[in-house]
Formats: sequence, C-alpha cells, structure tokens
Amino acid sequence: MGGRLADIGGGMRLSEGWNLVLTDAGTCALPSDVPFSAGLIPAPVPGTVAEALEKAGLFDRAKPHILNDRDAWYICRMVDVDAGDAVLRLEGLATLCEVFLNGQKILVSESMFEAHDIAVSLLGGDELALCFRALGPRLSEQGPRARWRPQMITPQGLRFVRTTLLGHMPGWCPEIHAVGPWRPVSLLRPSAPVVRDLSLRPDLLDDGEGRLYASLSIEGDAGEIVLRCGEVEQAFELDSPGRYNAILKIPGAEPWWPHTHGAPYLYDVALVIDGAEYPLGNTGFRRLSVDRGADGQDFAVVINGERIFCRGAVWTTADIVRLPGGREDYEPWLRLAAQAGMNMIRIGGTMAYEAPDFLRLCDELGLLVWQDFMFANFDYPKNDKTFNAHVEAEVAQLLGRTRLSPSLAVLCGGSEIHQQAAMMGLPEQFWKSPIVEDIIPPVVQSLRPDVPYVVNSPSGGAMPFSPNAGVTHYYGVGAYMRPLADARRADVRFAAESLAFAHVPQARTLIRHLPVPAVHSPLWKERVPRDRGASWDFEDMRDHYLEELYGFEPNRLRREDPDLYLGLSRAVTGEVAEETYAEWRRQGSGCNGALVWTLQDLLPGAGWGVIDSTGEPKPIWYALRRAFRPVQVLLTDEGTNGLDVHVINESDAALDIALEVSCLRDGRQRVVGGSRELVVEARSKQKIACTDLFGAFFDTSYAFRFGPPSHDVTVARLTAPGTGALIAEAFHYPLGRAAAFHDAEIAASVLQEGEDWFLDLRSDRLAQSVQIDFEAYRAEDDWFHLPPDGSRRVRLHRRAGIPADAVPMGQIRAVGSRRIVEV
Repeated sequence: MGGRLADIGGGMRLSEGWNLVLTDAGTCALPSDVPFSAGLIPAPVPGTVAEALEKAGLFDRAKPHILNDRDAWYICRMVDVDAGDAVLRLEGLATLCEVFLNGQKILVSESMFEAHDIAVSLLGGDELALCFRALGPRLSEQGPRARWRPQMITPQGLRFVRTTLLGHMPGWCPEIHAVGPWRPVSLLRPSAPVVRDLSLRPDLLDDGEGRLYASLSIEGDAGEIVLRCGEVEQAFELDSPGRYNAILKIPGAEPWWPHTHGAPYLYDVALVIDGAEYPLGNTGFRRLSVDRGADGQDFAVVINGERIFCRGAVWTTADIVRLPGGREDYEPWLRLAAQAGMNMIRIGGTMAYEAPDFLRLCDELGLLVWQDFMFANFDYPKNDKTFNAHVEAEVAQLLGRTRLSPSLAVLCGGSEIHQQAAMMGLPEQFWKSPIVEDIIPPVVQSLRPDVPYVVNSPSGGAMPFSPNAGVTHYYGVGAYMRPLADARRADVRFAAESLAFAHVPQARTLIRHLPVPAVHSPLWKERVPRDRGASWDFEDMRDHYLEELYGFEPNRLRREDPDLYLGLSRAVTGEVAEETYAEWRRQGSGCNGALVWTLQDLLPGAGWGVIDSTGEPKPIWYALRRAFRPVQVLLTDEGTNGLDVHVINESDAALDIALEVSCLRDGRQRVVGGSRELVVEARSKQKIACTDLFGAFFDTSYAFRFGPPSHDVTVARLTAPGTGALIAEAFHYPLGRAAAFHDAEIAASVLQEGEDWFLDLRSDRLAQSVQIDFEAYRAEDDWFHLPPDGSRRVRLHRRAGIPADAVPMGQIRAVGSRRIVEV
C-alpha cells in the first residue's frame, strides 16, 4: 500500500472513552508502566492537556502552570471497534508523541504539524495509547549555535522542534503549552476500490473558463470514475497503471471574489465511482497574482484582473487552551471579521495551522487568507535532514488539505526571520534561511502554483522592515509613536501587520470578566501586551495618541476623571485606525493593503485583539467596520491645499451617489457647505477639493489662520440620491477633537419592524463617539460620531440566549458629554 488515503467515505472518529494520566517525565516506557492510581482524568479528543485539566478544575488559564515538564498519557479502550484491518489516522499530535497499540509501539511523532496514517490489524477490544513526552527536557538540549537569539520567544531550543510558539512568548500571550491530540484521531476502513493520492486544483482562465484538474490512484477494480463540479461532469482517463487524470471545464464560470468586491461563488465537487457519490467539498474559480510594479518594489494582490485593497487582521486562535479546529469554533470569529468589512485574515508564523474548516468558512465568507508557515524569528537549522523532512511533510500536508480553497491567497515562509537578523546588525547574507528560500518554495510550486509565495514577512526593501517596498510590518503609527502623518510619509506598500494597541474592551466585558481598577490593578497590567524586556507596554502607546488627539495628559486624567479616561481610551484607537486607513485608501496612495494586529484577544483585558476573548466586538472593531466600507468617503488634510474629499467604489457596478460636505461652528451651525451628485464608476476612486464643492475659498484645514477659527468640524456624507439613506460619513477636526466636544442633546427611541429592532438617534449638535450600551442587544454600529440635523437608524442584534420578545433597553452616552440617555 502506498500513498495517502483519499478523504472520501468518512471514517470512525475515536472521540469517546479517552482518559488522561500525567506521570513524571521518562518514568513510564510502556502503557503497562502507567500507575492508574495516579488518577484518570476524562479527556476530550481532539483536545489538549490544558483543556482536560481545565474541565476537571485542575487548570486556570488566567494563572497557568507548566505543562511541558511531565509525560501525558492518553489511553482509550476501543470496546466498540470490530476486529480487522484498518488505517489509524492521527491528524495532529502536540508534540513529541509515542503511539502504542495493545502495548506495542507503532509510531514516534516529533512534529505537531504532521498527520500520520498507520496500517493496523485490530483484534477487537484493542487498547490505543498516546504518550506525549515532556517537551521541556528536549528544549534544554544544546544544538548548533545560532547566529542570533530572538528576545520575544523562550526558550531558544524551540528552533529545533516543530511546535507552535503560542505559550512561549512572554508578554504576548499566556504561557499555556500545547500538549495532546489537538486534531482528530480516526479509524478508516477502506473498501475496494481504494482511492489514494487524490489531487485537485481549480483554475480560472483569462477567457472566463473554469477548470478543475484532478488525478488519483485506484487499488482494486473500478469501472467508471467521474469528477463532478456543479452541474458538469468529466470522466477520468487512465494515465498509467492504476493512475487516472481528468480535466473538467466550465465555460463562463462564475468567479470567486472576496466579499468586498463581489460574490464568493462556490461549486460543489464530488467523485463518482461506479455510481457511488463521494462529496469532496466546495471550490471556487479565481485568477490570483501579485503585482510587484515595474521596479519590483510594489506588492498588490490582483484577483480576476482587479487590484484588491486588502484589509483585515492577524488571527491568533479560537481558544488558547483548546486550540480547536471545528466549524463551530471558527464561525463566530470569522463572521465578525466579514461583518467588519475585512477581506483578508493572516495566520502568522507564531501561531498554528488551522483545520480545513477554517479555509472552508473563509471560502464561503469571501475572506482571503494569508498563510504563514510556522517559522518565526529564529535562526533555524540549515543542514538537518530530519528537520527538513518534517518541514517538507508539514508544508505538503497543509497544501493538500487546502487544495480546493479559493480563499488561500498568499503563502509566506514565515514571520520576521529576516527582520530579526537585520535588526541584530547582521549583513544580508545571514538573513536568509534555506528553509524558506530553498525547501518550501518547490513544494508550493508543485502543489499550489496558483498561490503567490512570499519568502518572509516582512521582506522586500533596503531593510526587510522598510515600509516603502514589498511587505512590511508597519508600527510607525503605533509602537514607534510617530505622528499620524507618518502613515503617508512611510509610503507603505503592504502591511502584513500594523496598528497594534492595547484596545480597551466594552464596559460589559470588564464588569463581568475583569472587575478591577483600569491600569492601576496588577491583574489589569498582566493582560496588557508588552515586548519582553521593554520598559513600555502597548497601553503606553495608546496613551501617547490619547494625548496627541485629545490634548489630555493621560496620567492626570486617570487620577482625576477615570471614566473619561476609559471613554477616550476606547475611542482613540479607533480614531487612529480610521484616520490611518483613510490615508492608505485615498486616491493617490501607494498602499495596497494593511492588516491590524490582531483579530482576537486570548484573555479578557486590554489586549491587541479588536474582538475580546468572549467574542464581544471592542470599540475598535466598529471603527474598522467604518474604515473598511467598500463604498467610502474620506477627508484628508492637505495643509494649505485645504481638505480633499475622496469617494471610493469597490463594487462591480457604477453608483449614483449624493455627496455633501458641511463645515460646522459649535458643532451645529453650518458656516459653509456644498453638495454634488456623483456617478462613481465600478472599482474606481474620485478626489474632489472641498473648495470645488463650496465654489469659493474657505480655510477648511485652518492652515492659513487668518483670524479666529470659523468652524470646529467638517462633515462629509454620502447618501443614496433617491432615499437619502446614509452610506458613509467622514469627519475632520481642524482644532483637534477635544475642541469639538459638545454637551449634545441626543434623542433616542427604539422601534420594531417585523422581527427586527432598530434604534433611531438624533442630536442637536455634534456628538462624538456615541456609545450604545444595551444588555440584551448589540448595536450594528457603535462609538460613531453623530452630526446634527439628521437622524441615524441603527439595527440591533439580539444577543445569544435572549428571548425573541425582549424589548431593547439601555443607555446612550457620548464622549465629551456628561449626559446619559435612558432608552
């Protein structure tokens, strides 16, 4: 028997009847040596040691204890499994694992990222045991000397072991170690004919024809073998003894698009053997490339001939304890990403490979996926044949699992390897790693030639982290505390990560999960991310921009008005993000995409995530939702050139839009304004000077300063001409945001239309960062600015577990005002 069994016909998941026993490292060589008097702990499979201990009340994710210093035995008596030949499929074992069947060792696995198929002969009532050997002793072993040692990851021995770096980055994430059968364990009973080495690859030709290339091997007798995609079928042809090929063609195929630019159209795929149908999943057809420009310095993702502005976030994990891989685990996070207008998710090299359901959901939701291979920061071994074999296996298996996914958009050798070496002062010849330069690329070219490969993130400039060429990790605005204008000055081409801040969660999350004094409590500070060894943390970065944008001294404000401090802290990171993305998306910008660091928190608190660990969107999520709108209006301050208005239409159809710009004094009195009916062509942008709308000079940016300022805010609005429905808004504060604080009177009411609830809001003057705090409902938009002389309708989404007849009740507040509106 040769080659991997095809994933058809299903199998029997071994998910029940597992027990966990922890023993001292190395004391038990065989399952028979395990002292069951030590105590059996029921263990979920797939699952982790941390998960089993947490369910037993023996582990606290907020105060984790070391898990990689003991051996962990998973033992299962397969009482309901019949005798006979089978294939034992182990899809992921973290990390050093010995597998025993009826006391006999049948496998030694040394990579968390490899799956194994083992032919076994079962007797009936067999015992399966998995021994996860303590990783700690292996990490302390000495290996070849590294040319550099990264500060953020400990211990250094991790560079020799194929395991996730989650849990090994102090200050970045809780020290929860990945141990256990984190992916499914199954028994397969292949029946004749046996399908092996099934290969599938979709493609979209320039003329719009979709093609699905397929090949497989058959053992045993098979008559007719047919490939089905949608309504089209194609018979396989014999290529060589036991090997068959097929090319299925769909003229005028519906293309797959990221959801911001079109419909993510998918086709069902199935294999039909002698009339028996075996579903293989869904696929989509798209053409994908990277445009690096005439000088080779650019980086733009091109899909179906269109340049796509990529925006989104870096994924961490659905649960740091469980490391789950099911659709039900991924779906809440990815749906919120799509609802925020994100069109790309990056899985970084410090995380872990996600299960196939992750990409299947991204296929459905129209989310592009940037996939790093799991290498980051280290000087990895150069000539270790065993290590390199593990690398080839994990890369080939990942690409094999994702063969049908149109959402897979970029494959990347890893994270910050080049940057780490360069920042240590090493010359360029020392940056390069044979793993990402020589070993991974041929495997990618062989299995996923439709997906561009990037050698490392960041890379491409004079220095690998130079933002004005290739791919960068941009923290000029953010950790380096550069002014917001640096987003333009840096000439960012593509930021695979950016804008990391300690984002404060909503009040309801803190009340329930972290009820301690903000900033002052040690527990609060434990949850604030920081770079190991640095004298600052990411809350300091947020405070810097709070002072820059609002003019308050953060330390004093925390003491004298903690409520205002928290309100401004929640608002400021969204304001920074909206202004920065406006710069990157404006007409004339050379930026082709930027992803924020990160999508979700790992514990409740002021973490990097734009969604907190409970699944509640933070204020920054709503700001990004506004910044990422496919149809958008932006205001950019061009100094003595005044304000420019930018209108963006990323859709595939021309739009009739009404544009109105108003300059307001005291947040309410219109000093000057103008409007225009526009036709914005599909996939296009327009730039208009405000003075062109006004028909005369007006110092919109207050750059000339001829006398006292005439206004404190400029509002640009896009509306639908026929209905007046609001499409997008933008705001500019020539005197700073605090100068436009007003004690606005907000009128609020709720109404029901059918089964849906809405909140209607109106204000007599500008209200900044309006907050909607309803216990039973979550507002579709929140922390937005509300201008005068116009109502705003916000859809309300009922929270999980709330009865359908619950009436929305709660409070409305605005930053800069003491008023509380009861609804």
